[in-house]
Amino acid sequence: MAYTPDFKQLLQAGATFTTGWGGEGVIEPVELDKTVLPTGRVVGCDPLVDPESLPYLVTVEPGAYPLIAWVAVLSKDGKETDRRVAALELRIGDAPAVAWEMAVANPDLNVEELDSDGYFGYPVDAGCGTLADEAALRPLGEWDYDRTEEVLIDEADWEGPVPGLASAVTDPTTGANVVLVGSGWGDGSYPTFIGRDADGAVVRFVTDFLVPPA
Repeated sequence: MAYTPDFKQLLQAGATFTTGWGGEGVIEPVELDKTVLPTGRVVGCDPLVDPESLPYLVTVEPGAYPLIAWVAVLSKDGKETDRRVAALELRIGDAPAVAWEMAVANPDLNVEELDSDGYFGYPVDAGCGTLADEAALRPLGEWDYDRTEEVLIDEADWEGPVPGLASAVTDPTTGANVVLVGSGWGDGSYPTFIGRDADGAVVRFVTDFLVPPA
C-alpha cells in the first residue's frame, strides 16, 4: 500500500508532533484567498518553475473554493523557533472526507505498484507550491522573469503566519488566481491526495509537504 499521511494529525487544528531534534510542532490552520477554478482542472505544482504542469485527472465543478494552509508552528523549550507549511488544502465541499486517494496527472501512473512509503508527487525547485486551476497557471508560463519576480517572488511573505505566502490574479478575464506558499522544508517532491465524502464526491485536494515525521 502506498504512502498515506495521518490526516487526523495533518488537518487537525492543535494536533501536536515531536520533531527530530527534541522540539514540538503544533498544527495551525490559516485560511487564504479563495482559489478561483474557471475550468475545474486542478494543478499541483511549483508555480515558479513548472507552471505548465498537467492537471490532475480528477476534475471538479468550476467555482471559487477555500484554500487553507496547515502550518506547523515549531518550538523548543516553550519558544517558537520556526514555521513551516505542513499541508495545503483546497476545500471543494463541506462534508468530511472519509476516503482518500493519491492524485495523479498521468494515467500511466499506477498507485497500486508503489511500496509502503512510495508516492507520486510534484517536483519543487523554488521552495514553493500551489493548488490552482490550469487556466491560472498557463499565463505564468508566458510571463518573463521580471514580471514573475515583481508579482509573486518579491511579494512572498516569509516572515508572516504562512511562510512564503503570495497571491496574484493571473487571468483578469476569469479571475483565476495563483496562491503560493512555502513548501514544507523546501525543495523536493510532494504528493497530493483527493478526499471523497460518504457519497464518493470530491471534497478535498490536499498537498502533504512532509513536515511531521512519518
